[in-house]
Amino acid sequence: MLDGPGLLRLAIAPEAGDDEELAQQMLADVTRPENGVLPQGNASVEARFSSAFRRLLSVAGWDAGEPWTPLERDLGEPVEDCGVRIEVTGPDQAHARAAVQRAAFDRSTFTEERWQAMAARSPYADARCLVAYDDRETAVAAATVWSAGAGRPGLLEPVAVHPGSRGRGLGTAITVAAAAALRALGSSSATVCTPRSNAGAVATYRSAGFRQLPDVRDLRRTGP
Repeated sequence: MLDGPGLLRLAIAPEAGDDEELAQQMLADVTRPENGVLPQGNASVEARFSSAFRRLLSVAGWDAGEPWTPLERDLGEPVEDCGVRIEVTGPDQAHARAAVQRAAFDRSTFTEERWQAMAARSPYADARCLVAYDDRETAVAAATVWSAGAGRPGLLEPVAVHPGSRGRGLGTAITVAAAAALRALGSSSATVCTPRSNAGAVATYRSAGFRQLPDVRDLRRTGP
């Protein structure tokens, strides 16, 4: 999902990490706006799963961006109850989902209309948006989970807590709920990434049962 500068997160099967032909096709996809993967201008790509793709991006002039911390939770066992009321977002609740994201991220331009457009696209067939509500029925946190299919890792992107509701454990709660949603979709594990500088987010994900992995750097393109 894009919200501001282009950002692409992807996963590649381990055995395909050195596939030169695949890496060349991926490079063409991310560097040509007409292919519909990334817009023109500033963009970042998470390419930690493919040495060939990283090398081609570097040759094409992409630079190392800020370090990110990936975290992972195995979903082989049932996930505990998160302790708050969670609803799966549908068209009638899209306004609440969008409002939490706009409040949580300073530069967010996410709207109900953008949620509708996202939900209408084929990748969302295996995704879910979750919203947490407090005891006053106010939307206080949200997350979107993306499943790659049964037996495969799933992704949390984004995870958001309304600024007025932080410090109450809601980040942990919505993360646990997201892990449970991915397990229900058949995912083998749940993965989330956050900037290394965001120590609070790293602590939140760890408190939700996620294991911290070594830091990685996105590759970044600046300018037109």
